[in-house]
Amino acid sequence: MSDPAASRPTPVIDSSVHVFFPANTMLREYLREPFRGRGFPDYEMTWYGAPGGEYSPRARTRPGEVPGSDPDLAGRQLFEETGVDVAVLHPMTRGNLPDRHLNSAIHAAHNQMLVEHWLDSGTYADRYRGTIRVNVEDVDGALKEIERWHDHPRVVQLGIPLQTRDLYGHPRYEPIWRAACETGLPVAVHVEVGHGVDSSPTPSGAARTYPQYFGFMALNYLYHLMNMIAEGVFEKYDDLKIVWADGGADLLTPFIWRMDTFGRPHLEQTPWAPRIPSAYLPGHVFFVHNSVDGPPDPGIAAEWMSMTGKQDMVMYGSSYPHWHMAGPGSLPGGLSASQREKVLWRNAAKLYGIDVAAPVA
Repeated sequence: MSDPAASRPTPVIDSSVHVFFPANTMLREYLREPFRGRGFPDYEMTWYGAPGGEYSPRARTRPGEVPGSDPDLAGRQLFEETGVDVAVLHPMTRGNLPDRHLNSAIHAAHNQMLVEHWLDSGTYADRYRGTIRVNVEDVDGALKEIERWHDHPRVVQLGIPLQTRDLYGHPRYEPIWRAACETGLPVAVHVEVGHGVDSSPTPSGAARTYPQYFGFMALNYLYHLMNMIAEGVFEKYDDLKIVWADGGADLLTPFIWRMDTFGRPHLEQTPWAPRIPSAYLPGHVFFVHNSVDGPPDPGIAAEWMSMTGKQDMVMYGSSYPHWHMAGPGSLPGGLSASQREKVLWRNAAKLYGIDVAAPVA
């Protein structure tokens, strides 16, 4: 008896679709006073804007609206034209603003917009899954947002910014990690758009050009990760799952090798993290990529993906509607069939509890 699934095309879960308000006027409608009348940055990054524009010309939209703001239009482009089965949505906010209360209000507005316009209504609502944005500079406010939305059936993760005042191993973030474990929600870390009060994008200062910024920025995922390992975050919160949602997996192998080499002889200095650093990766650490950096050659690409267990960590994400968005065909041709399936859907399906082998519900 033939298996009906055998002839089915490989499923695709897009783990990184960015969503926006169409315009600032609509965002203000979701804000209450005293925040509705306040000034805040736009979505575009002032200092490091992409030279050709922030958005791909393929991400069509209506005149005057931000791409990625129309659920039905995005759904047609993702599901009908690109062949995605399920899309995990990540609302983009306005940077790390100096006023934590304003920033939390903007996060709450984006969450309400996400649920009302993407997850609960529209043609493709049953194929969308959502990320609830929380403000790490306002832990009490973050916990209120988690409590408000965590049990929504289509909410699958929390979202926090890459740009922070402290590395994520700092104890002040522990209430958020605890809430993530208690609710069973992974935490996605993504480069924030807008223009907030941020540290330099490199440890040695500000990059001069956009290519330098874009090339260097993913290194900050590794700084956060290594700090979380060294500070014992994964030892203390065994159910915590962190998604580095804008690349960085290509950098993981040499960094973790180095950390193992220099950390193994000195584990007595970190009794709160007694295992070698690489032991904390499986089940805790995930990455989202559209085009995976590294060697594309057959054989070598598969071997590189298997190193440090990356084949069980990497998930495909298009980065729709940004200029560098890419479809499932952008993955290296040298990956094995098993690795390709893991990246395109199996890793995400397991992490988010999404069943794409059956009709999407």
